[in-house]
Parts: sequence; C-alpha cells; structure tokens
Amino acid sequence: MPLSQPVPRERSHTRAIEIAGYRRVDGLYDIEAHLTDCKTFGQTNFDRGYIEAGEPIHDMWMRLTLDDTMHIRAVEAVSDKTPYRLCPTAAPNFTRLVGMQIRPGFLRDATHKVGGTVGCTHLRELLQQMATTAFQTINAAKARHELAAEGVKDETPGSDVLDRRITEKWDGGRKILNTCLAYDEKGPLVQRRWPHLFTGADAAE
Repeated sequence: MPLSQPVPRERSHTRAIEIAGYRRVDGLYDIEAHLTDCKTFGQTNFDRGYIEAGEPIHDMWMRLTLDDTMHIRAVEAVSDKTPYRLCPTAAPNFTRLVGMQIRPGFLRDATHKVGGTVGCTHLRELLQQMATTAFQTINAAKARHELAAEGVKDETPGSDVLDRRITEKWDGGRKILNTCLAYDEKGPLVQRRWPHLFTGADAAE
C-alpha cells in the first residue's frame, strides 16, 4: 500500500473515473471518459424510487474527438444514471465545445460555454483530466510517428528519446518549465535535457 496504514474506517462513497485515448483510423483522436459514483448504502430517491447500495448514482460518459492540433471536432456526452430526472438534458449542451482548442485557458473558456445552469458539474469536471489525457495521447502519437519516420528506435533501457521529443513540443521545453517539481528550471532534469534553460547553481554565466 503506497499510503500509510489508515485508522479503522468504513467506506461510504466511491468515485471511479477511467479515461482512455485512442488514435482513429481516419487520423483523428478520441478521448473517452467514464465516471461513476456509488454509495455503500441504499437510499430513497424522489425520481428513481430507490438506489441500491453499489448502484451508480452517477453513470456518465463523454467522448471528445480531436485533430492533431488539439481542436475539438465532435463531442458526445451521455448521462445514463443521475439523481434527478432533469440531469441528462444537460449532456447535449456539451456539443458547444466543438471548435475549441485544448490549450492554456481551455477550462476557463469551456466553463463559459457549459458552466452554470446549461451544464453538468460532473461532466464538466471530466474536462480537466480529458485535456491532460489528450496531451498525453496526441503528443506521444505524433512523437512516435516522427521518430519512426526518421528511422529512430527508442529501445535502449534508460533512453529518453521519446519523452524528450514529446516535451520538446511545448516550445522547445519552455512552456513546461516550472509546471511541476520534475520540470523545475533549477532541477537535474532540466539541467540534463535543456542545459540552456537551466538556472540552477551550476548554470553557466
């Protein structure tokens, strides 16, 4: 167990999110998410009568179809199970995201289109993780294609040829600087990968 041993406890709620990225045969990409919320106890519900223990309170899907520039070509959202009868009518509104590009500011701009009373909190929450998955899916696919076209194989243990190519897509590494501990401009990874961007104690004058 990666965490410390907890105090004795009883599970009450489980949220499960699975997101997968796909490269389609037509050259586009699908980012597909599935969210469920389940309780360990049954409960009465005005619209559904009774929700059994383990039966999803929320059971929702979303698919974003993107091109290789991260522009959204199509959106499909479905709310199979919700606590209120009205909730599923929000899902079609997520087609308002078509035409947007996943880039810095995407979540803010998406909230303007599908926030508040036209959207669904739980479907909207998926967008952040779907955007991250899109970057990991599309940039990796493009980098692998480029390396294959160049005849470069990345099979040596310890090599970071693929990872380097992927991260280079963020303005030669500049846009990823200081976004997390690993990419600290004063840290060893930046010193090794982009010595010209390194500002640590050993940086050249």
